[in-house]
Amino acid sequence: MATFTKEAILKSAKEENVKYVRLCFTDINGVLKNVEIPASKLEEAIDNEVMFDGSSIDGFVRIQEADMYLRPDYDTWLISSWEQTTYGKVALLICDIYLPNGEPFSGDPRQVLKRNLKRANDLGFGAFNVGVEPEFFLFKLDHDGRPTLDFNDDGGYFDLAPVDGAEDCRRDIVLELEKIGFNMEASHHEVAPGQHEINFEYSNVVELSDKLQLFKLVVKNVAKRHGLHATFMPKPIAKINGSGMHTNCSLSDLKGNNAFYDPKGEIELSDVAKYWIAGIMKNARAFTAVTNPTVNSYKRLVPGYEAPCYVSWSDANRSAMIRIPAKKGRATRTEIRSVDPSANPYLALSAILASGLEGIEKKLECAPRVYINLYELTREERESMGIDNLPENLKDAVKELKHSDVMKEALGDHVFNKFIEAKKTEWDDFRTSVTEWEIARYLKTM
Repeated sequence: MATFTKEAILKSAKEENVKYVRLCFTDINGVLKNVEIPASKLEEAIDNEVMFDGSSIDGFVRIQEADMYLRPDYDTWLISSWEQTTYGKVALLICDIYLPNGEPFSGDPRQVLKRNLKRANDLGFGAFNVGVEPEFFLFKLDHDGRPTLDFNDDGGYFDLAPVDGAEDCRRDIVLELEKIGFNMEASHHEVAPGQHEINFEYSNVVELSDKLQLFKLVVKNVAKRHGLHATFMPKPIAKINGSGMHTNCSLSDLKGNNAFYDPKGEIELSDVAKYWIAGIMKNARAFTAVTNPTVNSYKRLVPGYEAPCYVSWSDANRSAMIRIPAKKGRATRTEIRSVDPSANPYLALSAILASGLEGIEKKLECAPRVYINLYELTREERESMGIDNLPENLKDAVKELKHSDVMKEALGDHVFNKFIEAKKTEWDDFRTSVTEWEIARYLKTM
């Protein structure tokens, strides 16, 4: 994103005829929220004088602690190209949340990520660079504009699938993203019908998280313009591939060199990279509740649909949870394949970063690489190799999270407790509901 000053923002707003500004932030569930103000209040917002009621936001504060300030990050200023209005343009700023006493709010996911990034900096790393590969489905809308489960196309991996404008919609999404400063890398049809992937250039972790929130917003808006519904739900339809978000990570040193690369190391990985991998593997079961935070997430993490189910790593095995891509040098990275796009990016990347840093700090020993197809082994065979399963449902994942000191420190007491509380409620809602599967299975036979 570009670098802006207060004066540059005010000048841009005037020259571009901006009439309204959205002050955006993210709740603990990963939902992008906003307060909209008229352009006449923009200077007041830039001076950190806009307050909002935090008691109305999931996972924030109690009613007696409601007042909070939105502090815009100048560098996130952008003018919305996808909101077409007759009266003028709409802009947005992504904000950090502060308490009335001037302290950062510990329940703000963006602040949680910044705190974990500072820990990496204190350990001698200059940046945590991240690139993601988010997948999503495009479904048709019904006559009333409601989402259906009807595919927009019947294409497969890398297919050219023009049916009902799937390619046109995806291309328009890419064009809108380029208008707001994204450096696009590639877009293509994914394995399942109606499934797509769009990749944009990696960046530092805070900027990447901001961009991912904007990415989802643009995808949904452009899809609606095409008469479609875009969803980042991990597994909207059973027995086909679900949507993942492969997360590529690397650390750089204070000189900007890739700390994971060593031309003399085994498969050209440094000791730092191996410690990092060991930390990720040690904490994988604990952070899965954060990287895969919905009941539906665990319908994707099953054998047979290209999603990892087991805690392992390899440079040449796509059934492993962590893969080392072939490209090395500045591009050396770990690809964490279990993450899905329903995750709150600020919290998910905080959990991943804290896990890797524990491995580096403690110099944890890295397990051997795995080349065998893990889907073909029994549980007993995997366990004999020391390979753990990822949690099989949200309840088990939350239980692992609850007992993790590393995750508690990474998320902070406020987010840790509020997140667990929210996920327990979600599981109870699911546990006590009666599904269509149960009706079909039991209603006539019992």
